[in-house]
Amino acid sequence: MIYVNGVNLHYQKTGVGEPLILLHGNGEDHQIFSPLISKLQSNYTIYAVDSRNHGRSDKTGVYDYSVMADDVEALIKKLHLKSVNIIGFSDGAIIALLLALRCQEMIKKMALLGVNLKPSDFTQKSYEYLQQHYARTKDPLFKMMLEQPNIEISSLTKVTIPTLIIGAENDIYHQEMFSQIAENIPNSQLKIIAGHDHGSYIVNNDMLYPDLDVFFGQN
Repeated sequence: MIYVNGVNLHYQKTGVGEPLILLHGNGEDHQIFSPLISKLQSNYTIYAVDSRNHGRSDKTGVYDYSVMADDVEALIKKLHLKSVNIIGFSDGAIIALLLALRCQEMIKKMALLGVNLKPSDFTQKSYEYLQQHYARTKDPLFKMMLEQPNIEISSLTKVTIPTLIIGAENDIYHQEMFSQIAENIPNSQLKIIAGHDHGSYIVNNDMLYPDLDVFFGQN
């Protein structure tokens, strides 16, 4: 546990090598990465973080991607980490991208898995599901997804970090959005996972290990 930006964040540290921060998706915690961690930890010092309002981290009244990026920035600084690698999935990818837009000098490389820029990136079916779920539950995590993030595609041209963008063939977002992101981040590469949905290729799954190992291992 580490106290940063007014909250206690739980994280699991394991492995040896360059620092690699793992950021999970909405309603999850760091344990979704367990199979991947077991392989990555031989080459990287893993910091698998529970975001605020998730897992064993503090619950707050603030549900905001920008504030969550503040949390990760503060964590990196407090742990005195330099030139970190980041793997972010879904909400975690949004957080990583927001961090890259404001202080990319902190990041060596990043993998954005299932990222989106705006709520309008959801397919109509996915967005309607979010609306129905929120109307029924008033879950603030779903409200956040319905209203955030609001990242302009034009801002991505400023990101010079080597970036791996991964989406699924049957994702919850419009397929062309991933291509647009890749086209606007100058030093990026795109991979679409055939036959998978938004989380099936990463949640409790190590199938991306070969791709991530190659990407982060390249000079």
